[in-house]
Amino acid sequence: MWNKAFAFFCSLYNFLHQAIVPCSFPELLPANTIDRQQYLGKWYFKAAVSHREADIQRFRKLDDVWFNMEEIANDTLLLTGHMRMGDNCFNETWTYHIHPDREDLELQGKKERRSLLWTGKWANCPECIIFQEIEPPLHETDSEDSLSRHMLYSRQRDVNSEVVKTFLQNAACHNMTEGGGLRDMAAQEA
Repeated sequence: MWNKAFAFFCSLYNFLHQAIVPCSFPELLPANTIDRQQYLGKWYFKAAVSHREADIQRFRKLDDVWFNMEEIANDTLLLTGHMRMGDNCFNETWTYHIHPDREDLELQGKKERRSLLWTGKWANCPECIIFQEIEPPLHETDSEDSLSRHMLYSRQRDVNSEVVKTFLQNAACHNMTEGGGLRDMAAQEA
């Protein structure tokens, strides 16, 4: 009974908040229908946001990040991350599969994770993409996803500080906060 009342109150609060302070939403790039060729190549990390610090704390430690996306087979993408933390550089790779009946990307080895691509319009940046990662709640009784973060990437190493600022403002409207270092790009570039 208490859970239902609390859920109702939260829904009512969210509805009223949206009526008073309407938030914009990003525009989905369905992985199963987009022209993947235009999204292959180099992308620079600009900012990460989430409802929880734990989802983005890894980004606070990084000094520089860029990614290369390539199609290694039909409907298979390889994302290689080049990261620097202080004097240490390291690479990581992730393999994503595209399914004709799904709008998200499937991360190899993590079938429960949904990876969505959004246009950069939410950051007022046509040369940007937003990458969202979501994992379902760990327990059936949990009401929140166990992972939910949005990451902003740009084709350019240097972007106008307004791009990051707009991204962070739109995310804040959805109660998401930023993750640091590169994460403080808006402050560094201002």
